[in-house]
Formats: sequence, structure tokens, C-alpha cells
Amino acid sequence: MKKSDFKYLLPEALIAQKPLAERDGSRLLCMDRNTSVIIDRQFSDFIDLINERDVLVFNDTKVIPARLFGNKQSGGKVEILIERILDDYHAIAHVKASKSPKPGTLIKLDKGFQCLVQGRVDDLFLLEFDDFKVLELLEQIGHIPLPPYITRADDESDLTRYQTVFAKEAGAVAAPTAGLHFDLAMMNKIKAKGAQIVFVTLHVGSGTFQPMRVEDLSEHIMHKEFFAVNQETVDAVKLARARGGRVVAIGTTSVRALESASKSGVLVAGFGDTDLFITPGYQFNSVDAILTNFHLPESTLLMLVSAFAGYQSIMAAYNHAIDHSYRFFSYGDAMFLS
Repeated sequence: MKKSDFKYLLPEALIAQKPLAERDGSRLLCMDRNTSVIIDRQFSDFIDLINERDVLVFNDTKVIPARLFGNKQSGGKVEILIERILDDYHAIAHVKASKSPKPGTLIKLDKGFQCLVQGRVDDLFLLEFDDFKVLELLEQIGHIPLPPYITRADDESDLTRYQTVFAKEAGAVAAPTAGLHFDLAMMNKIKAKGAQIVFVTLHVGSGTFQPMRVEDLSEHIMHKEFFAVNQETVDAVKLARARGGRVVAIGTTSVRALESASKSGVLVAGFGDTDLFITPGYQFNSVDAILTNFHLPESTLLMLVSAFAGYQSIMAAYNHAIDHSYRFFSYGDAMFLS
């Protein structure tokens, strides 16, 4: 298939710029992937769509305030987006400036902080933070890295709303957005129903927003992201399958973590970097249903859900969502594929 096969026209007014007042206030498009039947619901109905034999797999990554603003010693403005923290004092990052900074360039940040450009790592820059640990510095002066299609500046509300209520492992520069719909009340309802809740970790990188630059899908190279799947999650998946339940992945990031740990055909505990690219024709090993948001045109995540539910069915569902004014992308509505 070609990248252009996944193009669709989205009215700009349907791109959600802010979260709704309540996390569970969004709409929920439900599609049976066997029949392609679509039902319009509210996210609060999600509890009725799972049963006590299911296991729900959430991504517990935590978004870091990864965007920094500063100046070179010459006075030129610099914008930094941390892509990955390597250790306490080093990170690789995207750096925007009028001219690419050379090794040895000192960047002055807010509140007297600074960092040193040590060199390049492919298209990114290796930065050193001497006086403060990277995470501690980000907590003091970093900004929440809202996606490029959200055209406003970040504000105080994004500190909590562009973060899941179960976020634990710091390292993502983009939220696992399907998880944003869940509040503590919904999590408790799931437990009360008897379904099991487990977690994986996948630190979402900014590459998730990068446009695919090749038309032929076979030529695309995925960005790498760190993932971890523990033994508790592996055991819960096996138990759910044994008792006739489903493995419900909350978000495409949970899908990629589970499937990355299932490359042998069997889910095993492990961790590392994954560049798994899921396209139509892929055989899923560990996922039976997916809760997801609506994804960008021509994106790898749109290709993933098309692989799961069928290309024609997904494109029809997206057209339905547009015709019925669903809200799209990170702060938008949700879709349940079962």
C-alpha cells in the first residue's frame, strides 16, 4: 500500500484544541471489525463494552515537560524539544534555531539554567546539563510539549490534562492519548466489574508526529521508542485468554508494546527499543480489541488501526466520524475496535 492511500480530508474545526471539562465526556465511536457495523456512543458507556474476563492494558508512561526556550550567546532564539533523557545530565533533543548550533555552543535557558551542545546524533543534538539533573530542570522550567496541530500555547491545565491519571514512568514527550479519557471513577468501575487492569510502558517520542516522507510503506523507517512489558502483564494476558476473555489494548502505544514483546509469536516479558511498524497484513499476536483516538492522515498510527480492523472499514469509520462532527486527535474523541 501507499502512504497516499491513508489520506483523508479533515475540517480544521474538528481538531480538538482543548480537553473537555470532564475526562469521560468525550464521544465513543464503536466498530465491530468483523461486521464493520458502527455505533455512536459516549465514552461513559465504555464500562458496558467490557466483561469480567477481559484484561485491559494501559500505558503508564508519564509525559515530561520536554520543551525549553532559550538563547545562544549571540542572542539568537532557541527552542529545544527533549526527545530522550540518556542519563541524569545528558539528553538528545530537537533544537530549532536560525542556524544549527555547533558543538560547544552554550544555550542560556530560563531562570539562569543553561546547557551545552556536545554534538549531533543523526538529526538530533546531544545536550549536556551540568548543574542540574535533566528531569529536575524540566520540572522547573519546561513546558508541556503539546502536539503541533494544537495551535495555542500550553497552559496550567495541560500539566494535568495532557497526562493520564495513572502516569508513572517519566519519559514520554507525547501523551498516550487513549488513556486521557479515563478518570479514577472509570478505573474503579472497571475493577468493580471484575476486569483486570495491567500496565506496559512505552515512552512516546516526538516521531509520532513526524510526517512519513516516503510514498512506499516498505521504505519507511520507524523512529525507535523504549518499551517495557513486565511478567505480571504477561501472566494477566495468558489468564484472560485461558478464560475466554479479551486483551483490550488502551491506545496504539499499548498495542506496539504488546506486539513488540510478541515478535516470537508468544508474549514474553522484556524491555528495549522498538521500531515495530504495523501495516495492513500484519498478524496480531497479543491484542483482541483496541481503544484509540483518531489519528492524523497518512500517519503510521492510522496504518496500525487499519491493519487491525481493515483498511476499508477504518476509512469508512473516519468518514463517519467527520460527517458526525467527532473531535479529532490528542484531546479529541475515542474509537473502540472490537
